[in-house]
Amino acid sequence: MQTLLYFHSLFRWLVLLFLIFSIYQGIKGIIKKKKFSKFDNFLRHWTATIAHIQLLIGMLLYTQSGTVKYFWKNLQSSLSNINTTFFGLIHLTLMLLAIVFITIGAAKSKRQTIDKHKFKTMLIWYSIALIILFIAIPWPFSPFANRPLMR
Repeated sequence: MQTLLYFHSLFRWLVLLFLIFSIYQGIKGIIKKKKFSKFDNFLRHWTATIAHIQLLIGMLLYTQSGTVKYFWKNLQSSLSNINTTFFGLIHLTLMLLAIVFITIGAAKSKRQTIDKHKFKTMLIWYSIALIILFIAIPWPFSPFANRPLMR
């Protein structure tokens, strides 16, 4: 379990870094009218791949979480507690949605024939996914979850 938590933490940061860098490359590609290079394609592909690995690790941790088990066992009373509802339902739903946006963005970008459209597609879908991820992260200042960023 400790190893899984380590990889979850590692991939959490990798997903954020790859997403931010992919968005940066999308902006740069559109503004400078760049050709969609092998590196850009590598970045598009590995952003989605790392996000999918993080999804698998997250799902494993989700099924083992005491908070989540409590949430589903006591659904009626848990729904009245925003902290429990956040980890039992909101976090899961938003993270899945973000992965769906990353996957759609990667697939649509790959299928575009014009380089500008590849960058634009990647930029839009990855940006939406990043916004959703930022909402779904249990920040210490979040009104949904009172938990430190690093445990």
